[in-house]
Amino acid sequence: MTESPESAPSGRSRVRRKADRGRYDWAALCEVLDAGLICHVGLVLEAGPVVIPMAYGRVDRRIYLHGASGNATLRGLFSGAEACVTVTVVDGLVLSRSAFNHSVNYRSAVLFGRAEAVQDEAEKRAALTAIVEHMVPGRSADTRPPSPEELRTTLVVGFSLAEGSAKVRSGGPLEEAADLGLDHWAGQVPLQLVAGEPIPDRRDDAPPPVPDYLSQWAENRSRPSR
Repeated sequence: MTESPESAPSGRSRVRRKADRGRYDWAALCEVLDAGLICHVGLVLEAGPVVIPMAYGRVDRRIYLHGASGNATLRGLFSGAEACVTVTVVDGLVLSRSAFNHSVNYRSAVLFGRAEAVQDEAEKRAALTAIVEHMVPGRSADTRPPSPEELRTTLVVGFSLAEGSAKVRSGGPLEEAADLGLDHWAGQVPLQLVAGEPIPDRRDDAPPPVPDYLSQWAENRSRPSR
């Protein structure tokens, strides 16, 4: 695998505003994709443009999406329409002495390409496994795999990562020199998504103990990142 997308960034994927925050290497894109939990898929359907949040999984250079057989967004992707997939991780609020310079610390990835229907059963199962593993690593071995009927009624598309860019903002506020003497608090408010204590299904009279992989994942998700 190369360290960058298959093609150089075009005008649509090159970062223009704050260009120094742009990243085009494969490692930077993977870091954002693997840190996020939800992607937003944008494309133009017959009724007009639409952006839909979806769970996803990544296998090498391919993002997998899934849904019910009647899912309009996935059917639009089946038609070969070009699409845009974005993932954003918010790391904090940046509070400046001036209203104008307030900002957000974030990591984002914007990817362009065409999705393909996954018809091969083995790849379809691998894609659904990747989506489950993206939620909680280790979970796929602790759940019933899809039945043949569930596979038949589930649409899966693979989105090849041919072109894209990441953008990262970190650090404190960018202040105007004339504002530094103002008596206003300025700085950062770190934010992160944390996991609470796992809650067993109430329909279990005697629920099994929380598995180690889930306890560890929840513990890691609850630790301050900075």
